[in-house]
Amino acid sequence: MLEQILCIDDDPITLMLCKKVISKSEFSNEIITAQNGEEALLHFNTLKYTNNKNKVSKKPELIFLDLNMPVMGGWEFLDHFTSGDYTEFSNAASVIVLSSTIDPDDLAKAKKYPIIIDFLSKPITLPMLEYLKKKIDI
Repeated sequence: MLEQILCIDDDPITLMLCKKVISKSEFSNEIITAQNGEEALLHFNTLKYTNNKNKVSKKPELIFLDLNMPVMGGWEFLDHFTSGDYTEFSNAASVIVLSSTIDPDDLAKAKKYPIIIDFLSKPITLPMLEYLKKKIDI
């Protein structure tokens, strides 16, 4: 079981569904959410700059990422997250793109990011999580 997962999506219903399905599957102990890439980066900045040396903050081990969001979309988030500023987090996390569109261009673009381990279609399901458990060996 993973310690912590981050779900990044602008749709509150999708976030609620992610939390319910992941909780039901015993896939992760904790599920945190962000409504866009900027909010997710703010979370990582908070971890980075307010981390008390005596207390280790949890870092998401897996990120479910939507691509099309207002404020900051998934691709822009990935560009920032895989830059040197977030290395301590991006080296410890994998990304699953969870999108409602399966555009061949997006699939090709995803292959350029080594951090992306899969590209799946919404909504998240229990069989999908079982498949991921085997894939990432949890």
